[in-house]
Amino acid sequence: MRENEMIFGIRTVIEAIQAEKEIDKILVRKDLQGELSKELFTTLKGRDIPVQRVPAERLDRVTRKNHQGVIAFISAIMYHSLEDIIPFVYEKGKDPFIVLLDGITDVRNFGAIARTCECAGVDAIVIPSKGSVTVNADAMKTSAGALNILPVCKEKNINQAIRFLQQSGVKVYAATEKASEIYTQVAYEGPVAIVMGAEDLGVSPENLRICDELIKIPQFGTIGSLNVSVASSVIIYEIVRQRMKQSI
Repeated sequence: MRENEMIFGIRTVIEAIQAEKEIDKILVRKDLQGELSKELFTTLKGRDIPVQRVPAERLDRVTRKNHQGVIAFISAIMYHSLEDIIPFVYEKGKDPFIVLLDGITDVRNFGAIARTCECAGVDAIVIPSKGSVTVNADAMKTSAGALNILPVCKEKNINQAIRFLQQSGVKVYAATEKASEIYTQVAYEGPVAIVMGAEDLGVSPENLRICDELIKIPQFGTIGSLNVSVASSVIIYEIVRQRMKQSI
């Protein structure tokens, strides 16, 4: 594992991008101008790296050093491509088991889900490149080392990832309270992927529309929803239970 790293300075960040470093996001001062600034954005063109325009005060809170209006956060891990993972799993003679996280931003939930996935033999976690968690120190700690082992795929968006999985013979289930099917009433046969959404918004409507089946966990209390890491564990281990039963 590489340590989390923060780099700053326009030229340093440009060189990191050109060196194909795994960059989680870049903070750029709102009013940044000049030739080097133009070179930075030219270098970023066509790359799927999130860039946030922020006030100078935000950058100063991150570091008091001479950041020149640009700070980049280097990922603690090397991300994988779903297009590489799926053929690799099939080649091993296995049915893929994938977990996709739609709009989840809490790194502790992310770490906890990763820990469950690693224990359950999930083949990869998929996150979108924007509007999502990234692998940072808190996520690594909460995962208890799972993020050092479990492949994490950072894809352009979850919608495209779902479509790719379906084209690859993977049946995609979305967990949502809008579902009519209880998660235990579904037979998870063959290649499987589940989509888990953020606790406040859930899986996005555009992603729900294209999933093969919608499932829900029954609730009998008064609180609106389960913690997403707990809900993920419940569904993941139902799939594990069924797979173990099928292999007997």
